[in-house]
Amino acid sequence: MKLAVPTDFDILEALSDGRRNTAVNLSYILDKNRSYINTRLPILADYGLLERVGPAPKSGLYEITDKGVVVVENRGKYRTDGVDFDELVASELRARTDGADE
Repeated sequence: MKLAVPTDFDILEALSDGRRNTAVNLSYILDKNRSYINTRLPILADYGLLERVGPAPKSGLYEITDKGVVVVENRGKYRTDGVDFDELVASELRARTDGADE
């Protein structure tokens, strides 16, 4: 996954409280251009970091996924030499899933 730094991490961080939000609200919170936020949200959803939620289809509401939370928690390791960030995230997700099964 190729993330836009710092904006993508800022979006994920803003949603990491578990609450749903929209592009217009996130652009205000982050003091970023709404059009840019609107382009990043579907990309983050395609990566599985956000989920578009309803109740109405195309409501524009997004919430963070478990994978998104892992990405936020490991923000400092993104673009670190010798770290395969995608594998790190996948490994942590597997560990959480395996731990939940016990």
